[in-house]
Amino acid sequence: MVSEISLAFSHPSERSEATAKSAPLDRISVRDHTVEVEIGAFQAERGVTQSICFNIVVEVRPLVEPVEDDVDRILSYDKISQAIAYELADERLNLLETLAERVADRILLEPQAMRVFVRVEKLDRGPGALGVEIVRSRDTNYRSKAVEEEESYPSLVYLSNNAVSSPYLSGWIDQLELMGRPVIFCVGPVQTKVPKAEHPLAQRRIELLAIEQNAWILSARDARCKVIDTRTELNWAMRNGQICVWAPSKIVLDAVDGPSAKGADAVALASWFAADVEAYEMLVIGEEVRANKSINLRSIPVSQVKL
Repeated sequence: MVSEISLAFSHPSERSEATAKSAPLDRISVRDHTVEVEIGAFQAERGVTQSICFNIVVEVRPLVEPVEDDVDRILSYDKISQAIAYELADERLNLLETLAERVADRILLEPQAMRVFVRVEKLDRGPGALGVEIVRSRDTNYRSKAVEEEESYPSLVYLSNNAVSSPYLSGWIDQLELMGRPVIFCVGPVQTKVPKAEHPLAQRRIELLAIEQNAWILSARDARCKVIDTRTELNWAMRNGQICVWAPSKIVLDAVDGPSAKGADAVALASWFAADVEAYEMLVIGEEVRANKSINLRSIPVSQVKL
């Protein structure tokens, strides 16, 4: 038997061959697929790109019918590179582990894919390559993206400061719960004066943090409202019927194609988030949506309730 230790630094194709089960499987591989991307948990890794290298091996179920030289009948190399590109474009990530997991999930959506080896390495962070390698298969006990994508589209509700402090807040939440859809609340900045910074990036963070302060004020008014700041937590909350209050800093700053709206323009920022999470609808309570605001909802209906 080949030692796992001796295979630790071998190419995924060698690990795949050495750990193959009795049933024969074909293999498709992509080697040294290198892209430039912004990734990393450290502040020094924000605003800059670095070289990331992928080595991927996919074990696929052999086709019963003839291939007939038809690319549509196979799991092609393009599907693997597309899975990488899709996950890199979805949002900015801090961890290679997260990226590897999502790429593996995406590849295993293909009907032929049975097991996948994903190695991801940073090439610019030291004298050598720094990376992670994971193995995932169809019988692994983890949640597939296919399940996540079947979740109900949420209703996004923007609350003005007057709406947050309204005595009718709990009644509104009662009505929203009866709709049977996941609910995400968005709020604007706190009413106190927000500090001013000379650098625009610092000012953006200050404005986003002012919104997060208000998110915690809302959560304190009704215990059903839970503040969330990551997509992972958001997906879990919506699956489990939890009402969410969006704390925007991490998701906005990590977005590959982030919003142009400033934190002070909270309705426009909420509309970007509504489009990003593919909300079923957006409801604005207590604040006017003016025509000159950058509300780009990709056909998401917007309703307004004036206080």
